[in-house]
Amino acid sequence: MSSIAHDEIVNPKGILSGPIESRDFPDWFRDQQAAAWEKFESIPRPTRKDQAWRFSNVDLLDLAPFKFSPELSEDDRANVRKYSTGLDQFAGRMIFAGDQLIERDVVSEDLKKRGVIFQPLERAMVEHPDLFRKYFMSQPAVLGSAKFAELHKALVSNGTFLFVPRGVEIEQPIEIFHWLRGEGVSVFPHLLLITDELAKVTVIEHFRSCDPRAAGFACGVNDLIAGPGAKVTYVCAQNWGKNVVALQMNTTTVDHDASAMSLNLNLGSRYSRFESLSRLVGEGARSDLLAVAVATNEQEFDARTLQDHISPRTASDLLYKNALDDRTRCTFGGLIRVEPHAHFTDAYQKVRNLLLSDDSEANSMPGLEILADNVRCTHGATSGQINEDEMFYLRSRGIPVPVAQRLIVTGFLNEVIQRLDQPAIGDYLRQLIDRKFAR
Repeated sequence: MSSIAHDEIVNPKGILSGPIESRDFPDWFRDQQAAAWEKFESIPRPTRKDQAWRFSNVDLLDLAPFKFSPELSEDDRANVRKYSTGLDQFAGRMIFAGDQLIERDVVSEDLKKRGVIFQPLERAMVEHPDLFRKYFMSQPAVLGSAKFAELHKALVSNGTFLFVPRGVEIEQPIEIFHWLRGEGVSVFPHLLLITDELAKVTVIEHFRSCDPRAAGFACGVNDLIAGPGAKVTYVCAQNWGKNVVALQMNTTTVDHDASAMSLNLNLGSRYSRFESLSRLVGEGARSDLLAVAVATNEQEFDARTLQDHISPRTASDLLYKNALDDRTRCTFGGLIRVEPHAHFTDAYQKVRNLLLSDDSEANSMPGLEILADNVRCTHGATSGQINEDEMFYLRSRGIPVPVAQRLIVTGFLNEVIQRLDQPAIGDYLRQLIDRKFAR
């Protein structure tokens, strides 16, 4: 794979001028990018009149100011490595900044001998084209961001490819970092995770900004494939800078007797939209969708989900909790859909919003679409303020109001993190939440 010179990646016209022509990609991938760019240009920009963008601040989706990231200097790379701290133990790690691979800690020789593939996308599309082409963005974006999915497909230049073969269990998590470096730059992070039959893996992705004040644009996609009997756990720790506009599109496909759990922690960005499509395609499949958001100042978090039950005897459980302070806004639009013949489906959907100020706003739109018999499906959404009795109890024991409020909020959010049942990752996520409260 040839290296990229500085003048090859800088695009003074910004990302809206199209894909970078000089990247050394296979012809079929270049053709795919060109076709995606045409689709991106043909799809109209979303408006608040669109049901999928109801309550969303679409005015923030002006992409004209954003450009590709320039080639990073050695000092930049060294600083990114220095601050890419997360878990104490991991099975493998990749670090990206501006969509450029900064560092890769490969998996152990034992895992490689057992067939685990852990590579940057630009290598995987050359060395494993059949797997790559079969699963890369193979599911349509149906939750509103079709335009931005095509933009990602047209401009993605790097990311992570992970294949776990039959019966292999990776005990420690795989860790991936994505950094925004510079003012007004864009990134297009991608994860393609494929697990074969009875495989098991946990992946955590960190999304961060080198300058917490710099404006930026992030448009990411995850393709998560859980093969028969496999177990996939995915964790997103979103902590972009306060002036970043971020879109993240996740598609999870769960085969028979497999399970997939995702937990998304949203702390950073000016506006963050997360779309999660979970397709239960095999009998006995299970999907758990978890999310925690802590919003301050004027942040906006926008979540859209679809729990799509295609086969019988499948189960899904969604639990989203949001703590909103100041003039923040949180929007949730979720649907449980039970396809014809998907009998004996068991599906839940619960959204709870904790409003910490009179100016915060929560809009929740849960829904059901049931096209089969013999199912059990429930959904609900609640919004409320801190319980006065709980606050009185803590204050009567000499705990100051800010500390008491913080204890109540962290307890409220902890229910979601405990569901992950991964102590090391859970402790890390709680630290991130504590740091945000400290700021």
